[in-house]
Amino acid sequence: MTDALPAVPLLAVEALEVAYHRVAIALHGVSLRVMPQTIVVLFGNNGAGKTTTLRAISGFIGLDDACVTAGRIRFAGQAIENQPPHANTKRGIVLVPERDKVFPNLTVAENLAVAMSRRAGAAERHRLEALVFQFFPILARLRSRLAGLLSGGERQMLALGSSIVCKPELLLIDELSLGLAPVVVEDLVRRVSSIKQELGITVLLVEQNASVALAIADYGYLLENGRVVLEGPAAELRGRPEIQQSYLGQASGEERRSYRALRHRPSERPQ
Repeated sequence: MTDALPAVPLLAVEALEVAYHRVAIALHGVSLRVMPQTIVVLFGNNGAGKTTTLRAISGFIGLDDACVTAGRIRFAGQAIENQPPHANTKRGIVLVPERDKVFPNLTVAENLAVAMSRRAGAAERHRLEALVFQFFPILARLRSRLAGLLSGGERQMLALGSSIVCKPELLLIDELSLGLAPVVVEDLVRRVSSIKQELGITVLLVEQNASVALAIADYGYLLENGRVVLEGPAAELRGRPEIQQSYLGQASGEERRSYRALRHRPSERPQ
């Protein structure tokens, strides 16, 4: 984060609680801040509440029979909790979901066209499509191919491309690396970093693979059981022994344990 950036967050989540089916509490007072033109990561194991947090911010949580029951979500100073997805998209919040990333029966070009605003003229549509192909040249060669015939990495590229044509101010990415080979993930990570840098987009990334996420993030939040248990600059989080052991794949010879479990063992507390 640079000194030139304003001190006011683009996104502020304050003491957020979310309930599914009006009874099952999934988030317990989650708070986080995302500064403009930064990459912030939410990481943690399955079931930690990462996807729920993203869907609450984007508004898609209502499709899961869930709602924000307490706390606030502020985007550019405006309260947006429990607002519908289309309203948040107009504000500049665009979600790349974990599932249903593309329309499999449409071509690459048709997927991009569907994502664009109906108000965009021919020149603007051509510009946005060219911008996507700038970041993902392989999609230009595959523009006439059905999305259902793309590889997993190509689908993820198309999903990211479809988000770019929506001209987001805040890009929410759910599980960038899910089901992809490490070499593909490394390539996608570099491209996301380039998109943020060149377009000035702010990114909130949900990722189970902490080593991938912390490699490109400016700041990180660790979620466990619907709560933020640790936060800090990404470089500092990478250096913490308990994070290395629980989330960075350095717990050789033993089962990984949660951050809290390791944090409260006196013999393993960081000095």
